[in-house]
Amino acid sequence: MNEASDGYLGSLFGVSGKTALVTGGATGIGRMIATALVQAGARVMIASRKGLDCVQVADEINALGAPGSAEGFAGDVGTAEGVAALVEAVQARTDRLHILVNNAGVSWGAPYEEFPHAAWAKVMSVNVAGLFTLTRDLTPLLIAAASDADPARVINLGSVMGTQPAADGAYSYSASKAAVHHLTRILAEELAAKRVTVNAFAPGPFQSRMTAFATSKDEQVKKVGAGVPLGRIGAPDDVAGATLYVCSRAGSYITGAILPIDGGLSVQHDIRLFKDA
Repeated sequence: MNEASDGYLGSLFGVSGKTALVTGGATGIGRMIATALVQAGARVMIASRKGLDCVQVADEINALGAPGSAEGFAGDVGTAEGVAALVEAVQARTDRLHILVNNAGVSWGAPYEEFPHAAWAKVMSVNVAGLFTLTRDLTPLLIAAASDADPARVINLGSVMGTQPAADGAYSYSASKAAVHHLTRILAEELAAKRVTVNAFAPGPFQSRMTAFATSKDEQVKKVGAGVPLGRIGAPDDVAGATLYVCSRAGSYITGAILPIDGGLSVQHDIRLFKDA
């Protein structure tokens, strides 16, 4: 790549000098997003319930020698008190936030006949209520970083399971992700005048702690990938590219989008209607 094209691409897709928070950033897609942002020059705060894991992951990302930097600490979005503590921790570290990635999430799987009532409160509290309250309480920092030419960015982690009527026994999780998609559109309209964009990712299968039961072995990965129209599960670069697009100058005019990163699952169907008539 020549110097001219490198400068143009860096200007269009880079995030140098930006400060980001990635919740649930120690594993899975959250870690992929955090790594991508650091590789592109951002200062990234990684927070999850397991603070020591976040510190370790931040050290591992920093060891890559990328132009950005990472720092990890504990943060729990599952309760109002946890969100308040996380907001205080972020405020102690920065007075402006260019990028907020609401990635933290939990799931609960059980057969329909046995699915417990408690699974709704737990999952909705983290995946929807925590996402909303954290975004609301960090909005002043987002506004402080925003401008007409370069809005602040919020990315919410949805799922193809919030787009398609598929639960696989994770009823509250699927419903929570559909709520995340709709809340993303609501917040996009709410915050546009404040120069904050709000978009969501709707990933298909990726390797993560949450999907380890189905993606920890090579034969499982191959089997799951065979059910995806593009023939494979997602890779780190798939979510990294989407992240840099949405968070950089390239994505400054995009808000309210639900971006499918799912290999075609969201458009797959078995409806034939008149083809066999």
